Amino acid sequence: MTADRTTASAQRMLSAQRMLWIVAAGFCLLSAVLVPLTLPLGWDELVYASRFGPYGPATPFSAPRTRGVPLLLAPIASWSDSTVLLRVWLLLLAGGALWLGFRPWLRILHRPAAVWVAAGLYGSLWITLFYAGSAMPNHYTAMGATAAVGCFLAPRPRYAGVAAGLAVVTLMRPNDGVAVAAPLLLAAVLMPALRDHGRLWERLSAVAAGLMAGALPWVVEAELRFGGVRNRLAEADEVQGGLRAVFSLGAHLTSLDGPLLCRPCTGDTVRLPVTEWWVLLPLLVALGLWAERRARRSAAPLWLAVAVAVAAAAPYLFLVPYAAPRFLLPAYALLALPAAVGLLAVVHRARTRRSLPTAAVLVLALLGHLGIQAGLVHKHAGNHQQARGDWVRIASVLREHGVHPPCVLAGNTSTIPIAHTAGCTVSETDPPAHPDALVLREGKPPHWARDWQRFPVPDTYHSGWTVVVRP
Repeated sequence: MTADRTTASAQRMLSAQRMLWIVAAGFCLLSAVLVPLTLPLGWDELVYASRFGPYGPATPFSAPRTRGVPLLLAPIASWSDSTVLLRVWLLLLAGGALWLGFRPWLRILHRPAAVWVAAGLYGSLWITLFYAGSAMPNHYTAMGATAAVGCFLAPRPRYAGVAAGLAVVTLMRPNDGVAVAAPLLLAAVLMPALRDHGRLWERLSAVAAGLMAGALPWVVEAELRFGGVRNRLAEADEVQGGLRAVFSLGAHLTSLDGPLLCRPCTGDTVRLPVTEWWVLLPLLVALGLWAERRARRSAAPLWLAVAVAVAAAAPYLFLVPYAAPRFLLPAYALLALPAAVGLLAVVHRARTRRSLPTAAVLVLALLGHLGIQAGLVHKHAGNHQQARGDWVRIASVLREHGVHPPCVLAGNTSTIPIAHTAGCTVSETDPPAHPDALVLREGKPPHWARDWQRFPVPDTYHSGWTVVVRP
């Protein structure tokens, strides 16, 4: 009997591993279908990619940014300027990160199948699909956090995995690294299940080592470029509009269907069907926790996932005065684990009781979720394909009126990606020092440029662009 159980358990584990591979591959393929590989690099992506010669000239690298994403790009961007090749590489990285992030949980959850279901829930979100092939840090902070918590909770703790996961999180976004590390340190001290296994200092050391390894490049750069950690933090705070006590839950709600950056969010609204994720997620999480308690199994791993998710989301909800859907990806990834347990509990109940109404409601809810998310990612991919094309049109008008590299641009919006597209640099002084042209949208030139020639940019996705050229 014991041998049969061991064999069945091994088969379930092997099946779950295969399904996790399938989910990761499907995630990459679906993103490639919904988001064109030819999508031009966005503003933040250009900043990161322009660290490398093929994507020059280099754009300003402000205090809040870190060197994590450029490291991801280096194998391709260091020798090729192909956007398609770069996006294919990033898709492969994103799929691999999805697999690595959820894999440690296969030996933690009672039902290994919940792991690939959780990966599927997280990977089905339009935000995750849109950014899968993007040079942005948030998917990797999410997967680093998920892997770190899983390795932390493993029956035989994988300290190297804890340190590596936290190092990735901190390298990408130091504030996220601190937010993830804090509940892990508290759990190592306070959770009886972890104390019973001993090795307290090993757990604490792994968390601290990962945090320090990820933060080291940021600290070194702070000393070399910004005059110290305190100065860099102050400058980063200024760039981000001043971190302060706020409650931005409403802003995050309205950004559920976009825009990619809701800054400011005044006047923005959200379509009611899009809120389904914020309805389904807490409901499934609650069901997952309840199912573990009802089965008299320890829900401590799921509770820790919830605690880390809350800690990762809290700074964006209570300190950052604006919203972006990608900020909450680490929280969504961790909450997907108890949500998957809850979803499988509903499936099991419908199957054992042969309840057709329950099964029908479940199928309709999941199909509705997938339809809404696929529609959103397709919409945003199309919108940004056209909007980023405006930069090419503006650069063309600049060239038509004598603005050629080397040149300096200033303006009131999107100056960095436009300057990069035109082969110019950006004037970083205020007021700008001797620009060759201004790029304005729905704005008037400053008093010192009122005598400059103005040229409207025709056929743009966003109307109101004007180029103001120095005589």
